[in-house]
Amino acid sequence: ATPFDAWWYRIPRHGTDPAGLIPVVSADRVAVLFDRGDYWQSATLIAKGSDTHLRAEEPVGEIMRHLAEVVPWLADRTGAVRDWDEVKLLDVKLDRLDRWYTDGLLCLGDAAHAMSPIGGVGINLAVQDAVAAARILAPKLLSHTVTTADLARVQRRRLLPTAVIQGMQRVAHARVVRPAVTGRLNIADLPRTPLPLRIFRRIPVLRSLPVFLVARGVLPEPVPQFARRP
Repeated sequence: ATPFDAWWYRIPRHGTDPAGLIPVVSADRVAVLFDRGDYWQSATLIAKGSDTHLRAEEPVGEIMRHLAEVVPWLADRTGAVRDWDEVKLLDVKLDRLDRWYTDGLLCLGDAAHAMSPIGGVGINLAVQDAVAAARILAPKLLSHTVTTADLARVQRRRLLPTAVIQGMQRVAHARVVRPAVTGRLNIADLPRTPLPLRIFRRIPVLRSLPVFLVARGVLPEPVPQFARRP
């Protein structure tokens, strides 16, 4: 089971802000900022099942205060989140079906594999699933000859990248997220753990690399010829 849920909300983005994926780690909270051009899509991670309690006990402005303590360039946006209605709860799950298909049915994306918000990869994997399914199944659909074996081919194609990304997410859950949301993460130790976070903090240009890898995927899916623009 995943150790956390996530609060999703938006923060205005300024032209002077850094670009790419920004991890934010404090003594009792982990957040991730996803660069969406004119705004940050933001996820603050909270202990599993703690949403109701925190909403009742904590002013909504504490979300931005926590971020600004770690990310000084957000200090001018501490009032960006004004109401709890702007904060959506994501009940985080990380799992996948043993079998994605049966006769006449194929599951893709979240229906086949629920992803953690860590890395923001869920939509990318879903699109890549769809591209693979289109490439493999379109000729059979046109000839009305789709078989269960054809559906199985789609799962075999997409299983490896799904398993790799979920494995990476589980490592992040265990090493960073669980200690942070349970109050066991010692900020004084952050210069020594974890290594990827140290690299991101010291070499800002590398922050764009995860975005590139997420967009391309572990196993990139070529667009079928019939779907390409002339």
